[in-house]
Amino acid sequence: MATIVRSSPLRGPWQASAVPTEARTTDRVARYLYLARHGEASADETALTEKGRRQAVLLGERLRSTPLSAIHHGPLPRAEQTARLIGEQCADVPLRSSELAGDYLPYLPQTQELPEDAAGSLLGFLAGFTEAEREHGPALATQALAAFTGPVEGDRPRHELVVTHNFLVGWLVRAALDAPEWRWMGLNHGNAALTVIRYAPGRPSSVLVHNDMRHLPAHLRWTGFPPEIQV
Repeated sequence: MATIVRSSPLRGPWQASAVPTEARTTDRVARYLYLARHGEASADETALTEKGRRQAVLLGERLRSTPLSAIHHGPLPRAEQTARLIGEQCADVPLRSSELAGDYLPYLPQTQELPEDAAGSLLGFLAGFTEAEREHGPALATQALAAFTGPVEGDRPRHELVVTHNFLVGWLVRAALDAPEWRWMGLNHGNAALTVIRYAPGRPSSVLVHNDMRHLPAHLRWTGFPPEIQV
């Protein structure tokens, strides 16, 4: 008769340790970072469009049951308005304005860091920014990594939302994946789409969800993007 070998259940690095909670000695717990780009903005970027307001409300409804401890947002009107509309759907979650969640260039690569076939177009894109923008952004990006990423102290996981802009979402996602610093470029994030990153003690960061638009109907997805990027 054949012997049946029973294997143990499949485990992955994202799963909790088998060590009982009371036996753990760490006082650091997981952080769940929710990242959202602002809703669609008007041409002058001073306010959300009607579509943008609806996008924000729908994202807030999706996050309503999430135990958020704070909603951080950039200081520009399109991010502030998006955060406020999300907050109206999530009871008693404080809104916190932060320059670290703003719209800035997170990193300026050197030519030799870039793929040879893409270096020209990428450097041409960066050349369109002012000297002040090129100098100011990288320091903020470093501070954003310190403020928004990594495990946290406490006795229960922390869930935080950052309502920001395309560049910072790309910067934080590439950091979570240990990708080269220039690779924030090319990571496009839709208006009011959702990305979730988990930072657990003793484990690599995990991108659980990226650019998820399931809460948006088809006509509110990929607003502002050319057809070849929409999927």
